[in-house]
Amino acid sequence: MKNIVIVGRPNVGKSSLFNRLTKTRDAIVADMPGLTRDRHYGKLSILDNTFILVDTGGFEPTKKTGIPKKMATQTMLAIDESDIILFVVDVRTGLHPMDQYIADIIRKNDKQKILVVNKAEGILESKAFSEFYTFGFKDIIKVSSAHGEGISLLKDLLIMDSVLSDSDDSAVEINADTRIAIVGRPNVGKSTLINSLLGEDRFIAFDEPGTTRDAVSTEFSWGKDRFIITDTAGVRKKGKVFETVEKFSVIKTLNAIAKSNVVVLVVDAKDGISAQDMHILGFIIEAGRSLVIALNKWDALSPYSRDALKQQIDKKLPFVNFAEKIFISALNQTGFPELIKSIIKARKSSEVKFTTSQLNLVLENALISHLPKIIKGIRPKMKYAHQGGMNPPTIIIHGNHLSEVRKDYIRFLESFFRKAFDLIGSPLRIQLQNSDNPFDREKLSRPVKTGLVTRRRVEDAFRKKMKSKKLNT
Repeated sequence: MKNIVIVGRPNVGKSSLFNRLTKTRDAIVADMPGLTRDRHYGKLSILDNTFILVDTGGFEPTKKTGIPKKMATQTMLAIDESDIILFVVDVRTGLHPMDQYIADIIRKNDKQKILVVNKAEGILESKAFSEFYTFGFKDIIKVSSAHGEGISLLKDLLIMDSVLSDSDDSAVEINADTRIAIVGRPNVGKSTLINSLLGEDRFIAFDEPGTTRDAVSTEFSWGKDRFIITDTAGVRKKGKVFETVEKFSVIKTLNAIAKSNVVVLVVDAKDGISAQDMHILGFIIEAGRSLVIALNKWDALSPYSRDALKQQIDKKLPFVNFAEKIFISALNQTGFPELIKSIIKARKSSEVKFTTSQLNLVLENALISHLPKIIKGIRPKMKYAHQGGMNPPTIIIHGNHLSEVRKDYIRFLESFFRKAFDLIGSPLRIQLQNSDNPFDREKLSRPVKTGLVTRRRVEDAFRKKMKSKKLNT
């Protein structure tokens, strides 16, 4: 498929144009510069043509230090990979010196180029656009990505023969088998881990918390297995989140968890298991996603610290004993084969299918091993079980008086079923459902409570009816 890259200086509306063209809300949009930092890939469909659309961070090639330099490097890589360049400028702020600098860089490239003059809603004067003709671009189009004006004309321009003369309609989009979300606290090495897995500097890795702001996905292969891996922003404590951007980032991270098949929680082994790691685990379990815990920077620990960390894990994380704990070093690329194996096992466990006979046999063995406690003189009776869903696997157990079953017994059943079916990395949900008795005469004939006089008449009539039935029998 053809690659189309969107470039421009900060805050000219690149992410808004990306969302408008892909018909998604994948890119975070706000009225502040420097929001997008990593390359963001999406799919653009125009009639029978499908393209890869790439959103980039604000391009400031004159900056030589810090994160802006890293962002400029990412943009240059995107330009090198592209077939078509959409150069976005802001008509309301007019021609900017940085626009001229970027135009000089793009002109040196032999790619197809389109100058997109954004934020043009309500502007009719040609004088406002005339200064952009000095760039010397052949194709110039006026749009408003926020209001959708000029988008159809831009799409028509993209599918013209003059632009896509050598397009390959036979190209097929690769659909990865497993969606992985990499989550964790800020600055634990999430972007470094993904870059090491990909074998390239795909995401900006910088020694500063909060470098990643959006949830950005990319495809990669490991052997015969294919994946879509998503880098997410670090999640801090709620009381420390003040910026609007960070609040958007947390929402995007939670959405990435919900859309994934497997979540990899990256923990800084030097800091150990923190309270915030426990909160993130709560989000993952509530979403029902499969889980792998990757303890990063393992190589930086002494043997004593490693033993202490293992004891801390056993003490603090008994509620996620189904998840495998993998010790890795993202920087030195150690522990990756074990990590991928755990991800594959977790995905398979989340989509396992049980037969009803298998579930009932395991339920029978569980009841033989340990019966539920007698509550209020009645022991809950579990009759049969069947599968209620996948990802996570859900087992529904039917019976009588099940509303009184205690949570510790439900946890026992979860553990028993997990061991019986060898489920690794995936949570298991047990749902108890009381069976209704269709021959409950009192429930069927119970009078409706209404006004006082009406209720007495109904009750008297009910007693006379029951008394006559007894005499007849």
